[in-house]
Amino acid sequence: MSTRPTTPASPKNAKVKSPVPGIPMFGCEHVQLLLSQGQEVMNSSIAHYKMILRGIFDSTPIVPQTSTNQDGRPITSLTSNYLCLQCPTTVTEDDRLRHGTKKSHRFYVDSRSGSLYCQICDDLVWDPTLEELRVRKIGTGSFSGRKRKHDELFTDSIKDDPRYISSNTTTASCRANGLRGIYNAGATCYQNVVLQSFLHNPLLRNFYLSDGHQSNDCTVSHCLSCAMDDMFQDFYALENTNGYTAANILSGFWISEKKAFENLVTTKEQDAHEFFQFLAEELHERNGDGKRPESGSEHSCNCIIHQTFYGKMQTTTSCQNCKGTTNTVQSFLDLSLGLDTLMQRKAKKTGQKAPVLTLNDCLDEEYVKFDKCEYRCHSCSSTQQAKRYTSIKRLPNVLSVQLKRFEYKQGRHDRAASKIDHAVQFPLQLNMLPYTNRVRNRDNRESLELERSCMYDLLSVIVHVGEIETGHYVSYCRVGDQWFKFNDHKVELATISEVLGAQAYLLFYIIRSLA
Repeated sequence: MSTRPTTPASPKNAKVKSPVPGIPMFGCEHVQLLLSQGQEVMNSSIAHYKMILRGIFDSTPIVPQTSTNQDGRPITSLTSNYLCLQCPTTVTEDDRLRHGTKKSHRFYVDSRSGSLYCQICDDLVWDPTLEELRVRKIGTGSFSGRKRKHDELFTDSIKDDPRYISSNTTTASCRANGLRGIYNAGATCYQNVVLQSFLHNPLLRNFYLSDGHQSNDCTVSHCLSCAMDDMFQDFYALENTNGYTAANILSGFWISEKKAFENLVTTKEQDAHEFFQFLAEELHERNGDGKRPESGSEHSCNCIIHQTFYGKMQTTTSCQNCKGTTNTVQSFLDLSLGLDTLMQRKAKKTGQKAPVLTLNDCLDEEYVKFDKCEYRCHSCSSTQQAKRYTSIKRLPNVLSVQLKRFEYKQGRHDRAASKIDHAVQFPLQLNMLPYTNRVRNRDNRESLELERSCMYDLLSVIVHVGEIETGHYVSYCRVGDQWFKFNDHKVELATISEVLGAQAYLLFYIIRSLA
């Protein structure tokens, strides 16, 4: 007498046998109890696990990384959240036990890896049925190319699958990816945002993590480059998401003898742009030959700061009488773009009180348009009318842009400071070719290749919020394809729209191709 085959509609209790290849196994005895309650429970558990994996791997990382606290407010975390396998709830590590006790739920899915966690075992568990689904989702983006028999899910062969090995191999955890805040040591937010932009700059990171600065051999007291080296090690070599105290940076900064930056040494809030210039110059001196390139010279330093941030701009003056030209070349650390005059001119032209300004508008004003001036022409041996324009001769690997939001106007007794709060739109990708001297002499065959060599991607944004005297600095930095907001010791996930909607003060773009 033959036995009628079972169908998905006819419940069948799973049987546990010895862990032999091809025979059902479970991640732990508690998973066994869950999946052995009946076919309906098994089917619903697997269906819910699939839904959770789709949420983790198909949607933005913010979704699985966001949970709700006891007050009902959403909280986005950098460390793993836990998605309950037995109900549609996402909890933090701290709330996981509380939820399990209240609901008698024991199984969760790690929000970053999709792995199964058993609350009773207090550990991640390897269950072949669910692990097969996770590996398929990671490897192919789907759960199956064809329908598989139920028994095919229970197999040991998965452990030899390269996809399994790849998906379970990580170079560094989230906690060792540089995602740490920096404590405010008393109006030091202007330093913190610049330090975060340095810490998430791939060129500087690679330099310091590959012993580019030999701290053990350095004899300079309170060396800021040694302090930066320690900071990179603490951010990228230690699994720690707690806030960082930049004590060595502060001490090296406070005892600096640079007269040009002595006004920064105070407990009052200062200019992040000035601190960026100070830190760049200090690191140049500690990692280079100690000599700054002379203005107008072609000399370039091989230090990491010059390799990263410095470019060259060319000012061309053309005599309107003899048509002769004179070129002057000088190095630049960043591009400072004015807003006030351009905003007034555009408002007058468009009739709008607050016209839309873009980063390209600001660049056009400085590096496309020309000025008329008087010029002592050596060929004519007399003063002549001339046209003068500035273009970029050599682009840096990391382009630093300052939008000049702080204006200082001479009053009756002293200089009065004011802030320009006008929004300036900036792109994720920036083509700098129109602002180079090469664009004026190119032919069509070179256009595509030149454009590729001049394409930049947004790397970090520094924002000043509030009034000029009582404001606060925050920054946004890109880590891989994800953006994060750094607000002193607080770190949060950020959306692209949030980044592009920020009132930028400093922008850092990295060249797309270093070739």
